[in-house]
Amino acid sequence: MAEDNKNQESPEETTHFGYETVAKEEKESKVADVFHSVASKYDVMNDLMSFGVHRIWKRYTIERAAVRKGQKILDIAGGTGDLTAKFSKLVGDDGQVVLADINESMIKVGRSKLVDNGVVGNVEYVQANAESLPFPDNYFDRITIAFGLRNVTEKENALKSMYRILKPGGKLLVLEFSKPVLPALAKVYDTYSFSLLPFMGKVVANDSESYKYLAESIRMHPNQDTLKGMMEESGFDDVEYTNLTGGVVALHIGKKY
Repeated sequence: MAEDNKNQESPEETTHFGYETVAKEEKESKVADVFHSVASKYDVMNDLMSFGVHRIWKRYTIERAAVRKGQKILDIAGGTGDLTAKFSKLVGDDGQVVLADINESMIKVGRSKLVDNGVVGNVEYVQANAESLPFPDNYFDRITIAFGLRNVTEKENALKSMYRILKPGGKLLVLEFSKPVLPALAKVYDTYSFSLLPFMGKVVANDSESYKYLAESIRMHPNQDTLKGMMEESGFDDVEYTNLTGGVVALHIGKKY
């Protein structure tokens, strides 16, 4: 009987890909396929999906980061470089910004966009998995991950990896879709997410399935208090969060002492 139990697949060997249950080793490639598909239309769809409000969410994140000249910043899941571009100006020539993303297509789009806009010199690009970041201990002054944590298979491993490479005195900022705090808003949001969002994905990006996954991945992401607890368990101090747009998005901030 013990041998039979050993041969059975344990819950720890599976995870969610949207609402679908998949083997853990499959999720990374499935997520990669989604972002390979949407990379070229990513910025356009962001504006359409959020009615441009994503720019306000990101601006607030940048303000709370309180970046200074000469600092080292890591923008995980940096995608097309919205945060990286702002941080590059803030840290100046003596600072460093690393745009890290697990997806090669997103890095290519992000690099082209930033170079075309004159963002060069203090920006580096690294293809990396958030669960095992290839950087030294206590290296970065600030770490951001915007709309990327929900796609990570082992979120606890990613948070611990971020904690390891953050300098004492540094901050992690996690900007992510979350759980609306108003019941009426939640109903409207559900209708939008599962009807309008895949439709826009089909019309604009010719890919309704990827945007169906993105909607589902938001629902499977930990809520505000759960994520706060995960950050605390990973070592972060003074963890707090701010609900934006009624909790549709939340910004979590943790410090390392």
